[in-house]
Amino acid sequence: MEKPVGFRLSDVMAMIFVTMLLISNTVAVKIISISSFVLPAGIICFPIAYIFGDVLVECYGYQRTRRIIWWGFGCLAIMSIFYWIASVLPPAAFWEGQSAFQKFFQFAPRIAAASFVAYLVGSFLNAFVMSRMKVRMKGKHLWMRTIGSTIIGEGADSLVFNFAAFLGVFGLKEIAFIAFSGFVLKTLYEVLATPVTYMMVGWLKRVEGVDIFDRDVSYNPFRMD
Repeated sequence: MEKPVGFRLSDVMAMIFVTMLLISNTVAVKIISISSFVLPAGIICFPIAYIFGDVLVECYGYQRTRRIIWWGFGCLAIMSIFYWIASVLPPAAFWEGQSAFQKFFQFAPRIAAASFVAYLVGSFLNAFVMSRMKVRMKGKHLWMRTIGSTIIGEGADSLVFNFAAFLGVFGLKEIAFIAFSGFVLKTLYEVLATPVTYMMVGWLKRVEGVDIFDRDVSYNPFRMD
């Protein structure tokens, strides 16, 4: 059956959103240095997930985005379970990479667990702020809405994720600096990507013929309608 006009590309947007989420939570195990900032390597793609989250809310509304956020959560959980299973299975006698493999993938579940909470808190805050600002601003000032929602969502995500993932691994001062670094660079990422976001939103609205305003919608994150 052909997908109704207005939602033909929503699945593609959702798949890119979830793909960026899964990649970012895998590579986040590595801590990198960019100039004077120190932060998880997930910075290279996690902001893209937020950009696509903004696009989803702007074009398809909060309700559809809420379902996609939960599907992303489920995919992350499944990924983490299979990472753990692969890490504890006995290696072949001739394979010499078990130690490095186990060190990486047995740490990944903690990263994923931290990300579960941070992802839900950050994504739903981002979607809520984006949705409410769109209604209040009558669809104007997209740049203000994308940046404003990112500041709230990314700020909460950075705090929750880094303290949950690295408490006891690094000192409090180091964790706070990593969280601050991530927040600053992710927000800067969003600002620099604003022209791309404008082009993507404009193109989607033209192709899909949709521009949903979330009036009289429930913002309960646990509803699945």
